[in-house]
Amino acid sequence: MLEVKGRWALVTGAARGIGYGVAKYMAEHGCNLILQSRTAAHCGKVLEEVRALGVEAVAFGAELSDTEQVENLLSEIDDLGTRVDIVFNNAGVQVAYRTEPLETPAVDYEESFRINTIAPMMITYHFLKKMEETGFGRIINTTSGIRLEPEQAGYSASKAALDKVTMDLASKYNGSDICISLTDPGWCRTDLGGPSAPNPPESSLPGVVVGAFISDRKSGRCFCASDFYDLSLEEAVERAEKEIPVYTGTISL
Repeated sequence: MLEVKGRWALVTGAARGIGYGVAKYMAEHGCNLILQSRTAAHCGKVLEEVRALGVEAVAFGAELSDTEQVENLLSEIDDLGTRVDIVFNNAGVQVAYRTEPLETPAVDYEESFRINTIAPMMITYHFLKKMEETGFGRIINTTSGIRLEPEQAGYSASKAALDKVTMDLASKYNGSDICISLTDPGWCRTDLGGPSAPNPPESSLPGVVVGAFISDRKSGRCFCASDFYDLSLEEAVERAEKEIPVYTGTISL
């Protein structure tokens, strides 16, 4: 299992929900953190809590629907002079639930793709270039298990696109120590998932972070949180490496 103590990880959408849990979990394992939310102030609570765990942490604000702000975020992170070894592209948006799917407006797709597909891939490409220089890295992009719900077409389509480009890219790194994976946190009671979701955000752990701890040089897997319920991190990593197959052309969640 990979040792993350002293490494730096970027967590988008870190102020609440799944991202907040990821940040706390990584800090508990000694990982330094770069936290993103729409404003740096939104990360105040999690920033204080992770620093109290003894790690270094900084926060940046960026609206991920704005390409220029994403580029500025990446530039600000570069200016820190730290080596980012782990990236959690967790931030996402569910713009609407359309009870009349045939009335779905184009803006649902436009907003969804900017935040759920374009921003995480801009971040992925940026840090992959740096990871290639060092020969090491972990990138975990957050997908969704939503299926057969045309009421959420914009969201579902943007996540399906993220799945495709992530897994196609991951195939180029399989066998290296740069591991790219997807994670599905399940339907959790977050601002995105809503109050009717069956699972607490805590249930997503350790599944949503397991991709950061694998050490078998396999790239291109989807780690669903439900596959790791009630497991320790060590048990989760063992299951991930032994039982979760590498993507070969069809994603099945």
